[in-house]
Amino acid sequence: MVEPSSTGLGLGGKSIAINFSRNAVRRDDAMPIQTIRSQRLYRQIADQLQQLIRDGEFPPGSLLPPERDLAQQLGVSRASVREALIALEVVGIVEVRVGHGVLVKEVDAMPPGSVMQAAARKEPWALDPEFASEIELNLDEEIPPFSLLQARRYLEPENAALAAMNATDEDLSAIRAALERNIYDNNHGGGNLAGDRLLHIRIAEASGNAAYALLIKHLLGHQYGVMFRRLQELFMETGMPQRSQEDHERLVAAIEARDPAAARQAMEVHLDHVLRVFFAE
Repeated sequence: MVEPSSTGLGLGGKSIAINFSRNAVRRDDAMPIQTIRSQRLYRQIADQLQQLIRDGEFPPGSLLPPERDLAQQLGVSRASVREALIALEVVGIVEVRVGHGVLVKEVDAMPPGSVMQAAARKEPWALDPEFASEIELNLDEEIPPFSLLQARRYLEPENAALAAMNATDEDLSAIRAALERNIYDNNHGGGNLAGDRLLHIRIAEASGNAAYALLIKHLLGHQYGVMFRRLQELFMETGMPQRSQEDHERLVAAIEARDPAAARQAMEVHLDHVLRVFFAE
C-alpha cells in the first residue's frame, strides 16, 4: 500500500497541490501545462493525468484521486474531470469502478501521443440498425432560411451567456479581432458578411461547449446556401449591416464584462432584429 501524499498538477502553467486520500506517490516538482481552449479542457486534464501515470506518480494498482478532489483542486467542473477519466478508460489506461474509485491498470506500453489521439484509433460503436437511417446527416441539404434563423435564435443566446462565463483571454482576443473584421467589412463594402459570421463562430468557440460550437458553425455554414443568399439580396435593408455591427459591439462588451445575462439579452435582441428584417409579418 502506498502512503497518502500530494503532487503538483498545473493548468495553464500554474502549479497547484492536490491532496490524495491514498495510493499516490510524492512529487515535489510541478508539471506545467499550456493553456488551451476551454472546450478542450477535458483533453488537457486527461493528458496531464496520463503523463503523471507515465511518470510513475500513480503506479499500476493505485487509485487516482476522487473526482471531487480533482475538480476542486484544478478549479474545473466535475463533468470535465469525469470526461477526462472516461477518455483514459477508453484507451485502456484506467478502469472506472463506480463507487470504488478509478484504478490505474497495468499496461505493456502507454498509447503514443495524446489521450484523444489514442481514443480516435479505437473502433467506433456501430449505430443501431433500426435507427441508422434516421440519423444520417446530409451536410449538403439546404436548410430553409427561416428554420435556420429560428434555430440560431434558440441556440445562440445561451451560447453567448456561456461565452461570458467561460471565455479565456485567447477567446476574448479572437472575439475582438472578429469584431474588428466585421467593422472593416462594413466600412469597405464586404458584401458576403464574412466578419459577421466569423464573430458568431468565435463566440460559439468561446462557450466552452463543443456541441454548441459544432451546431452553430454548421448552421452558419448553411447561410452560404443559395436560398439564404437570395433572401439577403431581396430583403436586406440598407442600414442592416450597421445595425448588426452596433448589436455586435454591445454583445462583445457584455462578454468582455463577464456578464452572462447581458450577453444573452444582446444576442436575443440581435437575432430578433434579423428575423424581423427577413420575415416580418
